[in-house]
Formats: sequence, structure tokens, C-alpha cells
Amino acid sequence: MSSEPEAGRGTDGRFRVVVAGGGVAALEACLTLRELAGDRVQITLLAPDADFIPRPMRVREPFGASLARHYPLDAIADELGLEHRVDRFKWLDAPRAIVHTANGDAVPYDALLVAIGARMCPAFGHALTIDDARLDEQLHGLIQDIEAGHIGSLAFVGPVAMAWPLPLYELALMTARRAEDMQSELAITIVTPEDAPLAVFGDSVSKRVAELLAASHIRTLTSARCAVPTPGWVTVRPGAHRLHVDRVIALPELFGPATPGIPGGPPRGFIPIDAHCQVRGLSRVFAAGDATDFPIKHGAIAAQQADTAAEAIAQLAGAPVRARPFYPTLAAELLGGDVPLYLSAVVSGSHGAHSRVDLEPTWPASGKISALRLAPYLESLDERGLGRPGVASPVGAAATGE
Repeated sequence: MSSEPEAGRGTDGRFRVVVAGGGVAALEACLTLRELAGDRVQITLLAPDADFIPRPMRVREPFGASLARHYPLDAIADELGLEHRVDRFKWLDAPRAIVHTANGDAVPYDALLVAIGARMCPAFGHALTIDDARLDEQLHGLIQDIEAGHIGSLAFVGPVAMAWPLPLYELALMTARRAEDMQSELAITIVTPEDAPLAVFGDSVSKRVAELLAASHIRTLTSARCAVPTPGWVTVRPGAHRLHVDRVIALPELFGPATPGIPGGPPRGFIPIDAHCQVRGLSRVFAAGDATDFPIKHGAIAAQQADTAAEAIAQLAGAPVRARPFYPTLAAELLGGDVPLYLSAVVSGSHGAHSRVDLEPTWPASGKISALRLAPYLESLDERGLGRPGVASPVGAAATGE
């Protein structure tokens, strides 16, 4: 006779929840579940890394800022009463409600949240494709060459399927500022498929960002499809633009995680979810973050999806919760100007509504992370000395980790 717990409850009678992932969505979901469902749920955090690192903060590292802080997942798990397994989600046996891991373990669940991030792939063969997990490693030498006057021109380019354009603008603005500080001549061009800078936020944000780019002497080509056919050359359509620059920096193209047992929809394999972030076609399986088919990939969106999924899971576990549908809003900090700008909008089609720019965050924010519970929790960890200074980034991170 199998000793495996019966479906629906673990050996101690609690509702078993597996959260796969170690990023913003995974931690936000754990915090929300613990708050809403308390001891009704037994939570297993299946994360491939030992630490949580707020990756949006790494955009500053090539410019001499301190490395992003690391938060030990074991300490977080102990504090929240979670089981933390340092392992990777390999495949799903949905009919039997079992997660199989890279280490060969079989983990049963009553509800599963998949927050394993997307796969990053280069969209251009002759450009440096940035990876926010190792920006300092990738760009440190470039910044040194700019400071020494060895580089006179740069192009920052985005693929047509650009899930989140903010790093393109931050890197361009911070590079321009560094060149100005070092009195180095540097021409910067941004080539983007958007019809306006950060168009996803709406008109008010786009206008303010366009003004900031102009003041920083950054040329912006919008509504543009580009290619990098040879090193240093960028072709731009429509029209017959050809840019010759010393270096080309590109954002990656994102694809779904391609995990056996998890459906992936066209055109790039992202996980299809419904209004409550449940994976379409699967029972009691939810997804949040960059792995999902929601077109905008950003930490604030990932956290909101995690809250939506956690409410639905808490309701399944018997908590007195009324699960609400996903209602996306955008909130982000833009670095690179004289002061940070805090951008927000309600997501409406391809452009945001109620777009606004503020000089102070209008949401719970910590280290560029907009998340209802995770942001203040990270602040509390810092206050208690549980976060630690970052170390050199590993080479070859393969996923966004949301």
C-alpha cells in the first residue's frame, strides 16, 4: 500500500500547496497564502536558488552602485513556516497531482502555483543581449571604455515582441549620464517597436519620458522594426535607415518555460491562464509572472497575479476568502534622470489609462519592487539585518525568475 497522502489533504490534514519558483511572484504568493489561509495550508517552496535577489535593482550595478541585496530563502521559509526545497521544477504529472523535480523527487500537491519565469533568447545575432541577472558582468567593460573615450556611439534596440521595455530606457539614460560626467562624447540611439517611449504606460508617461530622453541628447526611433545584420550595423524599417555604431545593446526576446505537463500557447509557448490565474485545462494548477501569457512581463504584474492566484488557492483550502479576478495595474520606478520617476497606469489594451508620473512612489515599494506584501516584508528584513550585500552574479542564468 502506498504511503502517499490522499488527494486533498496531507498527512497532517492541511491543504498542500507547492509554489514553484523563487522570484517576486513566488514570494508574494507565499506571503499572501500565509496571511489569508494561515495554518490551513502546508506550503512547499520549490526554488532552484538559495537566495532571493531583487533583479530590477541590478540595472545600477554596471555604473558602480552596490550590488543588489540577497535574501536567504531558508531564513524566509523558517519565518513564514514554509518548507524550502533547493530544487528545480522539471515536469508535472497533473492527473496524479505530482510535481517532479530535477533531483528526482516527487512532490504531491492539492494546489500548485507555477512561478518559474520565462526563457530569455537573443533576438539579434550581432548584439549584446542583456541579462538582468548579470548586467555588471556584461556591461562593466563597456562602461569603462566609454569613460576612457574609446566608444563614441551606441544603439539600444528592442525586439518586436518586447515584453518589458523599461531597462532599455534606464540603461540608455544612465549611460548618457555617465558619459556626460566623464566629459566623453557619446551618441546614443534607442530603436523601439513602441509608438512612443514606454507607450504601455500611456500618454502622460510617454510625454515625460520623451522629454527626459531629449534633455539627455538621446535619439529615439519609434514604431521601428530593426535588424543587426553585421556587428555595428542596425537596419531600421520602415524606411531605409542604417545606423553605424560602435556597439549594439539589445533586450532579449522571451518565451514560455516549455515544461512538460504544463500547456504552452501560441505563439511563444507562454502558459495560458484565466481571470483567476488558473492554468487553462488543468485543475488546481495556477501560474503567475513572466511564464504566463499576459503580454506585459514585470514584477508588479507578477505580484498582482500571485495575489490573485493565492486568493483562489486560499479559498480552495477553506479560508473565508472571496477570490477576485486579476485586475492589472502598472507601477515602476524609472532611473537615469536627475531623480527617480515613479510611473503608474491602469492596463487597458496596448496603452495604459490614468497614466501618471510622480516623484515619490504611490504604492508599497522596496528596491524597485511594487508588491503589496513583499515590498514591506523586504523592508522589514533589511531593518532586522537579514538581507546581505550581493556578490558576483552567476554566469548564464536561463530564466527571468518571476
